[in-house]
Amino acid sequence: MFEIAVDIARGLEYLHRGCNMRILHLDIKPHNILLDKDFHPKISDFGLAKLCPDRASIVSMSGARGTVGYIAPEVFCRNFGEVSHKSDVYSYGMMVLEIVGERTKVDLGLDESRSEAYFPYWVYKHLELDADEEDRDGVVEEDEKRKLTIVGLWCIQTDPNDRPSMRRVVEMLEGKLESLQIPPKPYLSSPTRLTTDVSTYESSI
Repeated sequence: MFEIAVDIARGLEYLHRGCNMRILHLDIKPHNILLDKDFHPKISDFGLAKLCPDRASIVSMSGARGTVGYIAPEVFCRNFGEVSHKSDVYSYGMMVLEIVGERTKVDLGLDESRSEAYFPYWVYKHLELDADEEDRDGVVEEDEKRKLTIVGLWCIQTDPNDRPSMRRVVEMLEGKLESLQIPPKPYLSSPTRLTTDVSTYESSI
């Protein structure tokens, strides 16, 4: 599962940087990832994709597109920022957290506040608890799971500017777990809108 997640990240990096024209998929979710006989992932269903001429990143959209649960906040509310390749990064992050398997462990019957029941908050809470444990067994699968969780949380930051590019995502997944920092907890309310020049935005890739 870890290798599948890494290969999907490489595929998205290719769409964002490797093509002559940048492609935003805008509907990244498990249903749109196909596996061949060797379990190599293939990104499919480009029906909602947007082409970015001149390698621009920010695109205009007349309405929201994507799948509930994976769609980035800025896609349905411009107060969160501009729609760009970082919108794909958000969808990838939500998908990675689901790949990790945390979603199936959420017990909404627990006596928790509504914010704690929010899936990413629940994952974040348990990630912090895991970090506080003194004796971690160091099993490869557990380290890969923790790495995916941290990267996934970085990808779903509410402000698009706080999310890594897909190139950075690949670097984090292929790097050492010890070099990863736990990201800030994503917030639910709309951040203060900042006027960002496109060239400045592109320089953060």
